[in-house]
Amino acid sequence: MTVWVDPPTWPAHGTVWSHVISDTSLEELHDFASRAGIPARSFEGDHYDIPAQRYADVVAAGASATNGRDLARRLARSGLRFRKRKGERPLGRYADALVAVGAPHTLDVIASTLEPPADSGAAVVLVTDGVRLVMVRNQARQGWSPPGGKREPPETIRRAAVRELAEETGLVAAEDELRPVGYERITIPRGQAQGVWSDTRPNYIA
Repeated sequence: MTVWVDPPTWPAHGTVWSHVISDTSLEELHDFASRAGIPARSFEGDHYDIPAQRYADVVAAGASATNGRDLARRLARSGLRFRKRKGERPLGRYADALVAVGAPHTLDVIASTLEPPADSGAAVVLVTDGVRLVMVRNQARQGWSPPGGKREPPETIRRAAVRELAEETGLVAAEDELRPVGYERITIPRGQAQGVWSDTRPNYIA
């Protein structure tokens, strides 16, 4: 068993919280959480949050107790760390999810109201009348997707989003009408990238 838990010391929502991690795989972590009765909504991309009253239950279920500093080191060494900025929330992590990448990769999906990373491409999720989505389909992508594409430096992400929306749908939007909702981060192992993808730093799609 390579699941670890630190003491409940992190304050939030009127109690203190612990973190539960695996230093081997997310599959192992999810399996343990299911068996220990930890709800899926407690998953934070690379760990589960549990309130103080569940700490003893989780240790009894087989998690190894350690301190917060050691837990953080183990998570960093495992390669499973989910990087995010304050206020952002992980929505999912998927292995080899995008056929277009053409190489082994990890896809992280992050909900965020912050401006996307500066080297992002751009996509626009356009909702009409609060019910319907505007989607497009072209030969470069499988299935339907929001209008979007690569930036053409030196244009900003917002300028790229407005341009792609107009090119792919004929619809016109102002840059200040756009609201950030999240982005995708594609990480490719060194030496595996093909085509336009980079393996020296994460690739982003806003």
